[in-house]
Amino acid sequence: MKSDCSTSAAPFRGLGGPLRSSEPVRAAPARAPAVDLLEEAADLLVVHLDFRAALETCERAWQSLANHTLPEEPAGTSLEVKCSLCVVGIQALAEMDRWQEVLSWVLQYYQVPEKLPPKVLELCILLYSKMQEPRAVLDVVGAWLQDPANQDLPEYGALAEFHVQRVLLPLGCLSEAEELVVGSAAFGEERRLDVLQAIHTARQQQKQEHSGSEEAQKPHQEGSVSHKFLSLPMLVRQLWDSAVSHFFSLPFKKSLLAALILCLLVVRFDPASPSSLPFLYKLAQLFRWIRKAASSRLYQLCIRD
Repeated sequence: MKSDCSTSAAPFRGLGGPLRSSEPVRAAPARAPAVDLLEEAADLLVVHLDFRAALETCERAWQSLANHTLPEEPAGTSLEVKCSLCVVGIQALAEMDRWQEVLSWVLQYYQVPEKLPPKVLELCILLYSKMQEPRAVLDVVGAWLQDPANQDLPEYGALAEFHVQRVLLPLGCLSEAEELVVGSAAFGEERRLDVLQAIHTARQQQKQEHSGSEEAQKPHQEGSVSHKFLSLPMLVRQLWDSAVSHFFSLPFKKSLLAALILCLLVVRFDPASPSSLPFLYKLAQLFRWIRKAASSRLYQLCIRD
């Protein structure tokens, strides 16, 4: 009988020895379905390499968290499960070459950037900077860093430095980086000096690149300007020669008539007026002199040939 009693009581022994009759029997706390789905998603991602199924399982786990959160479950456990689901989902999207969707996928569950877990935000920075698209996370990380509730987190300093190194410096946002480092109490004195030195080095490189591009453009601009100044007289000379040759190809009377019509249109003088006779006489003399000079030049050219 004793052996039977001891055997039947064995399954009810806890960590503090056998239960007394006055102690209530405590049932083991039930796990949330999202925890099981998280383990399934991680198994699909790492073992089976089924990235699409892993992502879908993460989404089902999120839906389960929204509908079946257990009241007796510790709050920290729910936060850890959500963060782990995001990590698995981000890795699945990256493996399927859908990394552009990562930020929007994460924000659909956290709604605002300020609520993102530091680990998830760090993973987003790492992913987008590796894909040469740090500007995609610029506003999101900036909003997270400016939130007063996040500034008390132990991960704040490391995340701010990671933001400077991976986002602000590659984008050339040197003033914003310097303002963040100087104005934040999360940086220790040694780390602050190191980051400020990196910002100073990036600023010097930016100035050298800017001055180098200006010097490279100067000879090109000077060459184009000098070319324009050299080609302008040649163009005027060609136009003048063309106009003169066309002018002298006309009969003398037609040329004189064309000049008179031009004067009527431009100068608006009256050819029938007595005061216009001296002008007409000088104009006729000018035409005879130009025609004589052109004829002599043509004669010289023919002799040379």
